[in-house]
Amino acid sequence: MKTVSMIVENTSGIDAAMAQKIVQKASEFEADIALKYLNKEVDLKSILGIMSLAVLEGARVEIEARGVDAEEAIAALQSMVVR
Repeated sequence: MKTVSMIVENTSGIDAAMAQKIVQKASEFEADIALKYLNKEVDLKSILGIMSLAVLEGARVEIEARGVDAEEAIAALQSMVVR
């Protein structure tokens, strides 16, 4: 299992367009990948899950991945979330 914490820098937070890109990228990996925000956890392969969190600019979030390609998944997704 690998976990990374980061601050969302996008001025729109995680909006629908960003959520769609995150889901597409997360779906390329076998690992189970979760986004944690305000004591809630959702599957990063679910656009509805991501949108339900309503993550705003400046929010601290965590991405957690479990599986054979967890480290690769974290590396790929981390740069997308902080933009």
